[in-house]
Amino acid sequence: MEKNLLIVGAHCGDGELQAGAIANKYAKAGYHVTFLHLTAGEKGNPPGMSVEEYRKQKIEESEACAKVLGADSMTLDYRDAELTFSDEIITRIAKCFRKLKPALVITHWVNSMHPDHALCPRLVNHAWLKAALPGFDLDGLPPHGMKGYLHSENWEDMEGYVPDIFIDVSDEFNTYLEALSKYWFIMHSKDFRYYDYYKALGTIRGCRIKKQYAQTLKYPAGGNVRVGQEIPGLSL
Repeated sequence: MEKNLLIVGAHCGDGELQAGAIANKYAKAGYHVTFLHLTAGEKGNPPGMSVEEYRKQKIEESEACAKVLGADSMTLDYRDAELTFSDEIITRIAKCFRKLKPALVITHWVNSMHPDHALCPRLVNHAWLKAALPGFDLDGLPPHGMKGYLHSENWEDMEGYVPDIFIDVSDEFNTYLEALSKYWFIMHSKDFRYYDYYKALGTIRGCRIKKQYAQTLKYPAGGNVRVGQEIPGLSL
């Protein structure tokens, strides 16, 4: 199985907040890590900046953030708060799976106050099947099956989110915080204290496993849950 890890978020910044330290841990272990953003998350544009200007800024920020984490960043051209559950989007994600060949995908939890977040894991689930089945001809790309996907922790997606896996990211956490600082909204939002929240969350999750910092993951509902401190099948 290829040593590729893919983190799929609804907006630039989601995947990094949720699993950026995990991404850095696996990048350091030799994995090719990619953040795939379905939208830029451009509708939260700051005062005095147009939506299109902010889209460009967020994509640039995502690339700078990924670089710090030792990862790559890709942003699709769908519009913030306008994602739909459609075969066109599923096919687009499935093509990304076939091109990037992830061993595993990390994405949002299924329950969220944000419609884009809630749609994201549904799209991932259907794209996983489409990418794996040889009966689908996707631009001639060979089929790719992966181990599956896991959900990561986001403050907007907490309904029913109970962590199954706690990853020790003590050695990666300062790099994670440096990476987060590349995003304007994380450092300057007046609606939510992103930086403070995720720093505190890393501390709280670390306390649960007697480590300085941790980030968590959750199995899909109905999955074969094995509580632990590592991602099954992804060796470090």
